[in-house]
Amino acid sequence: MIHTEQLTMARILLAKGAVVPLHQHEHEQIATCLSGRLRFVVAGEELVIGPAESVALPSGVPHEVEALEDSVALDVFAPVRDDWVRGDDAYLRR
Repeated sequence: MIHTEQLTMARILLAKGAVVPLHQHEHEQIATCLSGRLRFVVAGEELVIGPAESVALPSGVPHEVEALEDSVALDVFAPVRDDWVRGDDAYLRR
């Protein structure tokens, strides 16, 4: 994970079956699947992405993610994820 003045970028490893539970945040997010397959549910709509595919998540929109295979994602957020800077990311670690 790296933070600049304007954004946060994180490489996230997800084992098959891992779930990032339904949540929302003020940040715009672009999630890119580097390997594997990820199922997003964004505002109630399902989208499956694979390698080199991305999804744009607007600010404030509820979303969740499930790893359909062992996967690697690259997530970019703007503005900076101050909660992650503080280490307040427990919802990711359930």
